[in-house]
Amino acid sequence: MSGASRLLDVANAAGVSLRTASRVLNDDPRVAPDTRHRVRAAMLDLRFQPDAMARSLRAGTDTAIGFVVESIADPFFAEVIDAVEHQLSRHDRSVLVTSTRRDGGRERDAVERMLQRRVAGLLLCPAGDTHAWLDTRRVPIVLVDRPAPGLSADLVEIDDYRAAFDGVAHLIAHGHQRIAYVGDTPAIPTSAARLRGYRDALAHHRVEADENLVNYDCPTSRAAAQAVSALIGGSGRPTAILSATTRASLGVVPALHSAGRTDIALVAFGDFPMADALRPAVTVVDHPGHEIGRVAAARLLARLGQPGLPVERIQVPVRIIERGSGELHP
Repeated sequence: MSGASRLLDVANAAGVSLRTASRVLNDDPRVAPDTRHRVRAAMLDLRFQPDAMARSLRAGTDTAIGFVVESIADPFFAEVIDAVEHQLSRHDRSVLVTSTRRDGGRERDAVERMLQRRVAGLLLCPAGDTHAWLDTRRVPIVLVDRPAPGLSADLVEIDDYRAAFDGVAHLIAHGHQRIAYVGDTPAIPTSAARLRGYRDALAHHRVEADENLVNYDCPTSRAAAQAVSALIGGSGRPTAILSATTRASLGVVPALHSAGRTDIALVAFGDFPMADALRPAVTVVDHPGHEIGRVAAARLLARLGQPGLPVERIQVPVRIIERGSGELHP
């Protein structure tokens, strides 16, 4: 039996037209809730399984959502992806994920391939310098974690500046004056905001800044570990460290432990596995990847249902989780 014939059976069972049953199948928001309920109940009773390919051809789009991230291996983005998949699966949508590795050309190729697949919507963690080329694409887009220069689109993020400011202020409140910074390149907007927050927190609390304590070229855990080894092995050692990315923390923590310097206070930006099991347990500025993913997926679903929604910049709240390392005194 063809998909169209089976959908007609569903329509007859629900007492609606074939057109209405098709609209329910394609998540058309114009269908009344009670009608939608009857049609879906009939689908369950008849064990109706839609043909995804035929459905895509009829609608002109796939039901899948494209998600272009910086790195699938990054712990933060892995958490975001997990939340997105969980949220979208509840709405019968699959997720196609690819990574950019911070390469603008790779990003553009990935997005174009997604659009050629006629994805229903796009979640994007921007990598390129400009995204004006995307502004004319007629597909719902939600930006994740950072803005896209040249593109007006919904954005789900945290206040990176305030989060880093508060992390440094937390260390200062526990008596620290020599606070090191280990993070990623300021060419990335989120990293630039965190570095600015670090510096402004020192200035606000009248703590003398020392550029020898600033390491902002640590894109990998290995680079972060090397930076920490240099910091604690030289003169003018820090008494505390703000680790400004999860990847950095995965280098900072082992470096401190292997050197026997767990007396150095640490606030890590973003939680990571086993952070609460170490001694001392790691105090973190919680960078809630799961919540960011959930909110981004929900926003994209809302835009798919109502394309005319105004563009929004949504900030997910951040908190400091005190576990011990950030509460050490000098």
